[in-house]
Amino acid sequence: MNRLAEETSPYLLQHADNPVDWYPWGEEALERARREDRPILLSIGYAACHWCHVMEHESFEDAATAALMNEHFVNVKVDREERPDLDSVYMEAVVALSGHGGWPMTVFCTPEGEPFLGGTYYPPEPRHGLPSFSQVLLAVAGAYRERRDDVGRQARALVEAIAAGALARPSLEPLTDGLLLEARRGLRSGFDPESGGWGRAPKFPPASVLEFLLRMHRRSGDDEALAMVRSTLDGMAAGGMYDLIGGGFHRYSVDADWLVPHFEKMLYDNALLATAYLHGWVVTGEERYRRVAEATVEYLLRELLLPEGGFASAQDADTDGVEGLTFTWTAEELEDALGTPRPELLQPFEHGRSILRGELSEPERRRLFELRERRRKPMRDDKAIASWNGLALAALAEAGRRLERPDLVEAAVRLAEFLLGPLSAEDGRLWRSRRAGRVRNAGFLEDYSHVAHGLLELHVATGDLRWLTEAARLARLAVELFADEERGGFLLAAKDGERLVAERKEFDDHPIPSGNSMLASVLLQLSRILGEDELAGRAAGVFRLVAGQLGRAPSAFGHALCALDLHLSPPRELALVGPPGSALARAALAGFDPTAVVAWSRGSDDLEAQAIPLLAGKGLVDGQPALYVCERFACQAPVTDPSALATA
Repeated sequence: MNRLAEETSPYLLQHADNPVDWYPWGEEALERARREDRPILLSIGYAACHWCHVMEHESFEDAATAALMNEHFVNVKVDREERPDLDSVYMEAVVALSGHGGWPMTVFCTPEGEPFLGGTYYPPEPRHGLPSFSQVLLAVAGAYRERRDDVGRQARALVEAIAAGALARPSLEPLTDGLLLEARRGLRSGFDPESGGWGRAPKFPPASVLEFLLRMHRRSGDDEALAMVRSTLDGMAAGGMYDLIGGGFHRYSVDADWLVPHFEKMLYDNALLATAYLHGWVVTGEERYRRVAEATVEYLLRELLLPEGGFASAQDADTDGVEGLTFTWTAEELEDALGTPRPELLQPFEHGRSILRGELSEPERRRLFELRERRRKPMRDDKAIASWNGLALAALAEAGRRLERPDLVEAAVRLAEFLLGPLSAEDGRLWRSRRAGRVRNAGFLEDYSHVAHGLLELHVATGDLRWLTEAARLARLAVELFADEERGGFLLAAKDGERLVAERKEFDDHPIPSGNSMLASVLLQLSRILGEDELAGRAAGVFRLVAGQLGRAPSAFGHALCALDLHLSPPRELALVGPPGSALARAALAGFDPTAVVAWSRGSDDLEAQAIPLLAGKGLVDGQPALYVCERFACQAPVTDPSALATA
């Protein structure tokens, strides 16, 4: 076994028996590369990645290939989910070199960690215009040995290009509604009217874009925006990328019709999509969206919940080395299960197996689920990642509140306790991940922002002021650790942490909201609850850094657009006093009101709540629950009658 045997990441442990002399990222590997003047072969992937498994089997398990790697390189293996900072830096290099990125990612670096060549998957033999991996290894080793000056120039140029993103200056143009309208026009022009979504194959679920379009519909009655949402929600849920039998979504479809997926299921996708379908139901009243949302959170609880209260990262694409084996069916299996042929449900996949798409009755679904539960399941990546669990926290809390499912709210509370307990350090900072009782790596920007977001949703769902207080603490800590005081916005990694070859700021909201856009949203909400304009100013700094890109590539900035909508909307503050289960509270929070902020108090004798500016001086009215609707802390008369909320 190699050095990876001491790691906790399932992805790294998958490679612990390789004949490759793997190192985890760290000073030991870097020092050896410097001492022996060897280039670094950096391989980055994740446990649920199908093509990562393919390259491991073809190349990293092959003794001859491993011998070449060991002879010429210091070989370093990284789990991209544990180290998004490394993934971001080196992915930027690969995209600059090849025009595209993906995993597995293979990057060749100087002993100082500066990238000079890279790509994604390399086959074991020349194929489809790609050289074999062995050919690449020999060519890179030769170039490093014989053309060192060229290698150095390439590395320096790449590092300068990577670093440039974090050095961008903010726009001085005013932030106006025109930015939202320009992005809305861009989304219309890139929309797929046949199947929904944006772009061609492969197609990824655009949860944040859907949330933005729902906001645009609410803002101005934009029926076309709502139609794009409905088309996309319906297309994704038709079967294939969506699991008709067990609920939950696979990571993406290889086609434009949401049919043939890569079969891994990721925690972040399902958390975000559960919320998107929940909001689709609230806005349209369509029960099919409610069913998808509920089935998706039930999938999370059934398949990804860990004993400590957190959630695992993912389920693998493969079962016993065969992609999709657990989730696909033969015609004979389907007929035996249902007692009658159903060829209309079967869409051909591979190995004589098919994907299910179409309408299943509830008894049919239950029967197929019962049979499928007897099959081997894909491997589960059981490390808990703070940021993804923050998204799951938000989904569970809101779903529990809206679906009136106390069990979901209870699961959200347990998850919050896990995030603020085992996944937090003694000084209150977050860890990035935890597995087998061991934590790994200091938290990154997205960990703080996403967990704070989840805590805000939990405060709304429970009325417990603790969660609001913890959200504010984490948000302020994020500002302290990650803020760029000179240019605005926030760095991906903490300023007092490990220094890589370049600093990075992440703004891309695809597939999950960036730490910058999520923290901007959180800071805006807190500024309106706590009366701290400085927090809103920090959020505006994010918008000024991305303003020039929102119209050009709106599908990449869905959550930034949601946060900007909040920034540009008239402040609407809801101060709720009384128990969260009251008829008044349910009515006040029933609709889709994404630009409102919410804070809870138990009453005028709730001293902790009285210290919150939005809640100060607000109590029950004649012993009855009350709602105070405010704008910049100027409040209307309190409402106690749920039927009067239409005019509140």
